[in-house]
Amino acid sequence: MATTEEEQRHRLVQCFARADLTVEQLWIRYFALGGAMDLFELDAYLNAAMSLPGVQRDMLAHALNERLDELIGRDRVPYTRTIRQAHPVSGPLAALVDLLEGAHRAPPERLPSLMDAAGRSLGLRVGVYLADYAQQTLLPVRGDRGSIDIDSTPAGQAFRRGDVVITGEAGDARLWAPLLDGVERLGVLEAEPTDGTDPHDPILRDQCRWLAYLFGHLVTITTKYGDGLDRVRRREHRGPLTELLWTALPPLTAATETVTIAAATEPAYDVTSDVFDYALSETAVSFAIFDAGTHEPAGTLAAAVALSAYRAARRDGRELDDQARAVDEAVGSLGGGTVCGVIGRFDVATGRLAHVAAGHHGPVLLRDGTMNEPPADCPAPPFGGPVERSTAEQQLRRSDVVVLYTDGVTGARDPDGHAFGFAGLARVARREVPARLLPEAVRRITQAVLAHGKGSLADDASVLLLRPFGDGRSSEWF
Repeated sequence: MATTEEEQRHRLVQCFARADLTVEQLWIRYFALGGAMDLFELDAYLNAAMSLPGVQRDMLAHALNERLDELIGRDRVPYTRTIRQAHPVSGPLAALVDLLEGAHRAPPERLPSLMDAAGRSLGLRVGVYLADYAQQTLLPVRGDRGSIDIDSTPAGQAFRRGDVVITGEAGDARLWAPLLDGVERLGVLEAEPTDGTDPHDPILRDQCRWLAYLFGHLVTITTKYGDGLDRVRRREHRGPLTELLWTALPPLTAATETVTIAAATEPAYDVTSDVFDYALSETAVSFAIFDAGTHEPAGTLAAAVALSAYRAARRDGRELDDQARAVDEAVGSLGGGTVCGVIGRFDVATGRLAHVAAGHHGPVLLRDGTMNEPPADCPAPPFGGPVERSTAEQQLRRSDVVVLYTDGVTGARDPDGHAFGFAGLARVARREVPARLLPEAVRRITQAVLAHGKGSLADDASVLLLRPFGDGRSSEWF
């Protein structure tokens, strides 16, 4: 976009003050580019005592921008016309491009050093922390830093809120930013300006967001073919049954402009019977949750088969009743055992929610601060038999949140044998869902279930929340 001479002069004077140059040093740079005015004319222009042709103003702007790029590249003087660059050599774009190109053919454990280099080019000293799979602790990707508690620290606050938190005073300030892959929270980025830049500077925050977005994508991508960063996130051993189910799960959070979905399952390092799935599109959201109800290998296999059958039928474009029939046939072919679950579809255009429930009650709505307990009548038989199933439908309202859960949530017991119950789920959901990002609300629900059981659960506990009309608690990062 074209810039007026007065606007360009004003920005040039502002940036000149940050460039650590004398007028003579600026003139030498300008003259080396072919500038035609002398030193006295430059001084007069800076003091608004004379005008310059556009080409001379652009040469002066370029001379100053080269200096700013040497320093950081954060604040630049505009040109009178659009100037396109080839491969960037400095500044924020160069940092992102270098990180992206450096990650090509890189194993996961090389990413932290690439991130360090990108941070240095932006005038930042950076640190990266990944959340453990139970989402209780932030773990450093480098061993020279300590772990950080998610629930009681500023870094954890950035993770919980999905937004920037700034700590420290000028000269020793740090910016903690959420590390995201899309809207999936992976950890936090610690950024310490080394050039005295105010951490509240919106341009600095933008650059940190770009860096965090790109690094989050790279963490997810490289973890698919290497274990280096996955090991960082593991605080406990996972058995083969848990490994099978965990690798079958989608990301814990996903969103479009209109829909947010978030889920979690506990115990994170010992889940053996619960799985969930979803798929987002422009027009609909499909979702499912399954519970095999046993810690035996046969139950794990049944849950994995149910998930795979549902996913295959959904990807074939089959309707809900056909998806349910595919799950019934697949689980039944195992020769014994059943799987409880709910599969559903939300139509974005009409606001209609359709579902098929098997061995479990259908979705519960959190509406206007109320969450009504499902009826006490017996639900339809579990998946695994030749059952004629029916599809239920309901109309959702703008403030509704759809809640799905497995029996391990309401059935969790404390040491005295008291169940968490639907009342416990409703109490925590009413408190947390309206006030939090959806993935944080899910995390707090599952943490409350764990706390009720004093860290021990007799059955897997899974929760899936769907906010169908946008997330009013979204931050600029989320």
